[in-house]
Amino acid sequence: MYDNKTAVVGIVEKQKGGGRVKAFATKQADATVTLPFIKANVEAGSTLHTDDSRIYSRVKRDFTHEFVNHSKYEYVKAGVHTNTIEGFWGQLKRSLDGTYHCVSPKYLQLYVNEFVYRYNHRHVAAFPAMMEVAAKRVQ
Repeated sequence: MYDNKTAVVGIVEKQKGGGRVKAFATKQADATVTLPFIKANVEAGSTLHTDDSRIYSRVKRDFTHEFVNHSKYEYVKAGVHTNTIEGFWGQLKRSLDGTYHCVSPKYLQLYVNEFVYRYNHRHVAAFPAMMEVAAKRVQ
């Protein structure tokens, strides 16, 4: 079923006004890949909101871990949800499918980087930001 798929792992800050996202493409999305990524990018003592995947079974050693049980159709529980990262995945998937139709694993990280950048700069007016970059002197 997943033979021709490349996984993308990501995290997003949940904060008022919208946090930043980090994501990367990987051949496998398991605990050996995901946990080091979380530890490197999430402040110790933070609270993680995840789904019920077994990948996260060891995060409670370093973080407060709250989860929703998607396998039992639970999507929000006392303010715990994964809607923020799901929104990012939705934008990434719709954009890749709608614009590029197919992306090879070789270049997937470049596309992920583009959409991480777009998400993290969604509150910045695009034209003034581009003009500022364009106006810089080339050395």
